[in-house]
Amino acid sequence: MSASRTIGIAGAGLLGRLLAWRLSLAGHRVSVFDPAASEQPVPRSQAQERYLPTATGFTAAGMLSPISELDNAEPSVAALGWQSLALWPRIAAALPGTPNVTVRGSLLLAHRSDLGAAQRVLDRLRAGMATPEWRRLSPVDSVQPIDAAALRDLEPAIQGPAQAWLLPGEGFIDTVGVMLALQAGAKDVDWHWNQTVQAVTGGAQGGSLRLADGRTQVFDAVVDVRGVGARPDRPVRGVRGEVLWLDCPGHGLTRSVRLLHPRHRVYIVPRSERDVLVGASEIESEDRSPVSLRTATELMAAAHSVLPALAEARILKLDVNLRPALPDNNPLLEWQDRRLTINGLFRHGWLLAPALVDQALRQTGWCDGLAPAALAEVPSA
Repeated sequence: MSASRTIGIAGAGLLGRLLAWRLSLAGHRVSVFDPAASEQPVPRSQAQERYLPTATGFTAAGMLSPISELDNAEPSVAALGWQSLALWPRIAAALPGTPNVTVRGSLLLAHRSDLGAAQRVLDRLRAGMATPEWRRLSPVDSVQPIDAAALRDLEPAIQGPAQAWLLPGEGFIDTVGVMLALQAGAKDVDWHWNQTVQAVTGGAQGGSLRLADGRTQVFDAVVDVRGVGARPDRPVRGVRGEVLWLDCPGHGLTRSVRLLHPRHRVYIVPRSERDVLVGASEIESEDRSPVSLRTATELMAAAHSVLPALAEARILKLDVNLRPALPDNNPLLEWQDRRLTINGLFRHGWLLAPALVDQALRQTGWCDGLAPAALAEVPSA
């Protein structure tokens, strides 16, 4: 195992928690700093009164969908998702409470009026699957059209779409459960809440974090995973994501679904036997205000059009957050002068995080002797 180090992490989102957990397993002394009040997500009722920081990972639907992401990401980026899909079940099995990871494939649906748009999306997916990068990293090279009878067999609760396609190998993850379990499972990590990091500096002898209160914390090495908070050091922008949480006991959905819509790529994710998430993929805006009436009604109507059981669903909350994106919408991983930077995961955070963290730890050598396969052998706390 690599020698023990003191490591300071700026940011307690998904990347920060995953790194803290991995590094603590390797025996390092880890300190994490974040502007959030605690490890818990902020209730939307409080966040509506004034902006209160909460990690984007709490808001995300947690779709693990490398094929779907070919619609918006370069094949080499989307294909990294297959590495994460292999790692997530091992990670979850090693965490307290064993948060849910479901890998049963996902569905792309379209109503008759949107078949033309669906064909354009499928053309982009197939073009991405034909690239050398995708063929080198991906076990899947096709999207499977399914007829009405096959759709009823797969998902009896779905009704109404004119056409459906199965995207094999995709899945979804319990984002809130994993976020909390990563923090709880990172033993001996010092968590510093209500602490905003204004600058992350590396050097030949170590690194430092400069806090908003004027203090400077010095470590053997530092990590910058602040997302949008990394400005102005990085040209990162926020991309608005909106999610509706619905309570619908017995909804019957077992796979994540993407429904083509004139304005949105609407996704529907079954979080439990009664909870369903409905959201829109991306809005180019840094507006953190609550979900608008127009968006809420469009998303709920679109979801109800294919999942009739949602007619009696109760709205638990409407959530908004900003995804960090760089100008090229590709992730950045940089290791220089004892400073590790990961940013710009855009809409691919849960899909890319384990693969990028594993790549970063190989580059730094911080977890030598703790290979990804060993995660399956780490006992739960």
